[in-house]
Amino acid sequence: MVGTAREHDVVVLGATGFVGTLVAEHLALAAPAGARIALAGRSRDRLTRVRALLPAPARAWPLLVADTDDDASLRALAAAARVVVTTVGPYLRSGLPVVEACARAGTHYADLTGEVPFVRRAADAHDEVARATGARLVHACGYDAVPSDLAVLLLHRRVAADDAGTLGHVRLVASARGGVSGGTVASVRGVAELAVRDASVRRLLADPYALSPDRAAEPSTTQPSDAPAPGRTVDGRWVATSPMGSFNTRVVRRSNALQGWAYGRDLRYEEVAATGRGLRGAAAAVGLSVGLPLALAALTVPPTRALLARALPAAGTGPDAATRRAGWFRMGVHAVTTTGRHYRALAAGHGDPGYAATAVMLGEAALALALDGDRLPDRAGSLTPATGIGDVLVERLRAAGHTYEAAER
Repeated sequence: MVGTAREHDVVVLGATGFVGTLVAEHLALAAPAGARIALAGRSRDRLTRVRALLPAPARAWPLLVADTDDDASLRALAAAARVVVTTVGPYLRSGLPVVEACARAGTHYADLTGEVPFVRRAADAHDEVARATGARLVHACGYDAVPSDLAVLLLHRRVAADDAGTLGHVRLVASARGGVSGGTVASVRGVAELAVRDASVRRLLADPYALSPDRAAEPSTTQPSDAPAPGRTVDGRWVATSPMGSFNTRVVRRSNALQGWAYGRDLRYEEVAATGRGLRGAAAAVGLSVGLPLALAALTVPPTRALLARALPAAGTGPDAATRRAGWFRMGVHAVTTTGRHYRALAAGHGDPGYAATAVMLGEAALALALDGDRLPDRAGSLTPATGIGDVLVERLRAAGHTYEAAER
């Protein structure tokens, strides 16, 4: 159904929010002439003010009023667009009606979620309908989890081309500089609070194959811990629990399963965060490993949550322009194949990873879904960046200045 005439190529839902505005700015600078882009949100007045501050190509973009609490407005939005990009979160609270509207209308969809329960619920509820209508519902199109997902895809491609077996143990070490937004805090808090209330959510979060399209068919391969003890890499850097690892690993394993376990049924995938070298790096690794679970617990308890609210960014706010410009990310991935050969992948980019770089990732994902249909993987339904966009997104991100590469060591 996506091939039918639509008024807009891309609609940015949540364009007045912190990340939505950044995505709109990227599209204004990067979209080719003739691309039909519109901005959507609850308030026409706010949309008008945001549009006035965007680069010149955006000044004539249409404005659409839509609310995630108004199903009729979402149906109209989806029917008018080839692609809906939504930055309206937390997705557990606001995302499912948008997914449903796009699935039923045969409209491609992309988001920035890092919420395992949301992706699980969206897939369970709307995958079958989306496959029938031809809609690609592509979750996690930002720093969660594009670099991880595409890096492992490239490793698989390289290993397969070399006839070197399949992927065995794969470890991603993430280094980054950036800030935190109020939206991210709200998303993390929402998942943590739900887990406290619901034992089924706790079981889901603990399952390494939580996002599998066929849980019963998954291999019995033991996966690495999401919360490893602090340790050091072979080059002497200290590493610890990755704040994003428990989500990104599930996305990568879903990509493997959606492709018929092409990466290998022996795949053991893990992510850790680099904290530096020497005593300072060791202290940071211990602090991250201990502090992260404590912070998550504190977000679920009203007294400590109120205290944290004073220190953490408020909703609608995020890192300033200087912080966004100074940020960067670098994800080195080491893989050992089932034949014993060693491979290395790198995913890296400039700009605050969660905001400046994420705006590029989501913006390019949207343009790929809207404009590159004949080159995309032949799939529909509830997908990941690797399975829904794949090599086309790699090409676009390279053209935007990001690094994606894989080679034998």
